[in-house]
Amino acid sequence: MGVTQPNPAFLDHDRPPVPDLVVPRGVTPFHLEGKPVRGRLVRLGALADALLTRHTAPDAVTRLLGEALALTAGLASALKFRGSFSLQAKGDGPISMLLADCTDSGELRGYARVAPDKLAMYGKNPSARALLGRGYLAFTCDQGPETERYQGIVPIEGQDLTEMTGTYFATSEQLRSHVRLACAKTAAGWRATAFIMERVAGEGGIGASADPLEQEEAWNTALALAGTLKAEELLDDDLAPERLLYRLFHQEGLAVGQSRALAYGCRCSRSRLLGVLEGFPTEDLDHMAEEGTITMTCEFCNFDFRFSRESIDRAAGHA
Repeated sequence: MGVTQPNPAFLDHDRPPVPDLVVPRGVTPFHLEGKPVRGRLVRLGALADALLTRHTAPDAVTRLLGEALALTAGLASALKFRGSFSLQAKGDGPISMLLADCTDSGELRGYARVAPDKLAMYGKNPSARALLGRGYLAFTCDQGPETERYQGIVPIEGQDLTEMTGTYFATSEQLRSHVRLACAKTAAGWRATAFIMERVAGEGGIGASADPLEQEEAWNTALALAGTLKAEELLDDDLAPERLLYRLFHQEGLAVGQSRALAYGCRCSRSRLLGVLEGFPTEDLDHMAEEGTITMTCEFCNFDFRFSRESIDRAAGHA
């Protein structure tokens, strides 16, 4: 069997017609001077609508996927890595698989695999717990085949993704945290956001007090202020991230870092899928073909790639 070299992206004319969309201020990091508090505010903006409308799904499913995408972007932006960071949920509920991943350069994608017959049993607005059922959450940092993957796995506990993430922070990261997620369909389309705040070691902050009582008081104050956040504020495109953070922490020594961009990040391509098909035995390819054509659908962008049976043989070097 021959080996086909993948085409460069600019030669891959059959890439799916997905948006070339970048949100320059997708993730805004911050910390409080002299206090053991750091965090990130994630705003997907129009990127949320572009990602979430690739599939048709009930609003409850779309909201959960939007929250997962925003959360994944926020967690990935706190790490120093080269590769991808993903959130994966597997359970026995109507959503058998929920997946969101973000690369080190901010390319974001995700999908939810839904069983419609199960979903119909839960009404119009089921909780995240009802949608996922019993199972686990896996948070994975994958930096390629030559490096060891970091993975934290926790059981699905709690009624929403915020509570489920709290279990991950408490058990795998051993960090005290505050997470707020929101996703909704607005007049401008779907929007999704995440607010993530962590308590860090006092000595890690600039000018932080070494007094444990003062550190704890500072953290509790930040929690109280973050607790006033409203979903409407988090999802408001017209309320700049810096302005929202200033409303919360202007009296607490707020320091806002440089924002990071997020982008539409489905990485499928015709050449990549052709390479996958070349690895199948001939009899399997014959079984997959319908009227001489094999169709492969990208679960992330919901685009159908069609290959003639003869083109696969030619690419593989078959007679």
